Amino acid sequence: MKIINKHIIIFFSILGLIICIAVLFPQVRQMIMDFVIKIAHKEPSTQESWIKVFLSYAIGGIFFILFFDFCTITNSGRFLVRQVKQELKHCLSEIDFRSFAKPVLIISGIYLLGIITIVRANFLYIDDIARAVAGYRKWYPESRYISEFTSIFVNADTNMTDISPLPQLLAIFILAISSVLLVYVISNKKITLLRLIASIPLGLSPYFLSSLSFKFDAPYMALSILASIVPFLFITRNKAFIFSSILSLLVMCMTYQASSGIYLMIALMLCFMDWNYKRKPLKKIFYFFGTVCLSFCSAMLVFRLFLMKPLDINISTSTLPFKNIIIGILNNIKNYFTVINNDFGIIWKIGILLVTLFFIFKLTFQSKHRKPVSFIFSVLVTGTLLIFSYGIYYLLEEPSFRPSALLGFGVFLAIICIYIVSEYKKTAIIAVVLALNWCFFVFAFSYGNALADQKRYANFRIGLLLQDLSSLFPEKNKEDLFLQINNSIDYTPVIKNIAKNYPVIERLVPLQLEKENLFSYIYFHDYFNWGQFKSEVVPYSKDFKDYRNYNLPVVLNSYYHTIQSDGIHILITLK
Repeated sequence: MKIINKHIIIFFSILGLIICIAVLFPQVRQMIMDFVIKIAHKEPSTQESWIKVFLSYAIGGIFFILFFDFCTITNSGRFLVRQVKQELKHCLSEIDFRSFAKPVLIISGIYLLGIITIVRANFLYIDDIARAVAGYRKWYPESRYISEFTSIFVNADTNMTDISPLPQLLAIFILAISSVLLVYVISNKKITLLRLIASIPLGLSPYFLSSLSFKFDAPYMALSILASIVPFLFITRNKAFIFSSILSLLVMCMTYQASSGIYLMIALMLCFMDWNYKRKPLKKIFYFFGTVCLSFCSAMLVFRLFLMKPLDINISTSTLPFKNIIIGILNNIKNYFTVINNDFGIIWKIGILLVTLFFIFKLTFQSKHRKPVSFIFSVLVTGTLLIFSYGIYYLLEEPSFRPSALLGFGVFLAIICIYIVSEYKKTAIIAVVLALNWCFFVFAFSYGNALADQKRYANFRIGLLLQDLSSLFPEKNKEDLFLQINNSIDYTPVIKNIAKNYPVIERLVPLQLEKENLFSYIYFHDYFNWGQFKSEVVPYSKDFKDYRNYNLPVVLNSYYHTIQSDGIHILITLK
């Protein structure tokens, strides 16, 4: 039987190598390209981009097959596989998973209560509009392959439908597990109610509230956080840790890359605590952090070379050129801090500043090193943790600063809050941590209600506009009508009031009817079933023509909007 299995493995390995090498030949590559184009009914952007894709897949396939052969055929490979399996089993046997049940239920209840107004708002959040109307997945172009395929099982169909709040409830459950595991890892396997409450920023920070607003994306964004924490369950066994790190980091990259800094933050925190309390020799600490860096770089390299697809729509995946990499990273760090500073109000800033200071002071006063040295390193580590929270986005030429891309900042706050309340008896300091978390918890209610209020106002404006358009164009013309929106509607007074103390609210709540927003157009005419015109949106049309230059006659002027048209082109100026 073993001989038969070995022959089967060799056969498929040789077959795979032949296929991969064949792809490298121009004639075969062109044939495959022509076939793919024929199936997809569309032309590739450039032949070079297709060549790069096929080359990366071919080389990746060759390396995978060679590694597979090493692990299954060679004695040393099989021995390595057995060692990894044994270490994984040993680490899992040391964990009492039953002890996680109650904490997961508690924090799930807290998170569920926190997003109840978001669920009640029933708001189609950005991408949700197109997914609900058209039923497509399209995570594949963003290299989020696990989201792409897992969504089929979550939705029980290849065609996406709105099954909310199920995805958000699933996201809450995944976040609850993530919080419990983060407490378990940071607090040396000691889980208490106070530490669980301190982890609230992980799931209810203003930035991750944006992720929880997505009816379709939420569970996969939450899964990226969980995948970044799981490897530290195997921290006691080196081979198991490396294997789980690479595998989990690839899962993170194929769900939501914005979580890429979480793994590094946890590793740095554990290393510094080992040094600060002299729990391990310096040599072992450096060895572990080297293992962390090696695992992280290996996973990122595999993803970048063989799995990541180039993307230039909405978000560019182009990395900084090598000659400008230092300046570019420093500029991105500056922009990251600026965005956070502009998003947060004075109350949050004071709370975060106090929590950060308490974190540094606790590290300093409980240190077993000289206090001045410990203080300096505590400040440096705190700053590095904050920088790590943005992950690999620093390496991009045009990184995304939309709220959901900044979820790492919430995890940063969760880490320092968990550490502060761990084995600390100072009531005043614990009260500051709880007060900050209470602010985030309360804001979640304001945010959900703001979504509902903005939805009410947007639907009101759209209803008025569609009524006027249906009067002006009661029957479908033989020729297509082309529509373009100028300006946008404003935020409601409710949101403007919230923005006085919490400026981030205006970045969290989409307008749903605005210029240069493709999803606004989809919501406006597809979701409300007004389908007799074609929209022309600035960022999505190469041959965009500004209708404001057409001098179109005014056919209707009202308090809320002005409509200009020549019978074919329609320009709507929102007031």
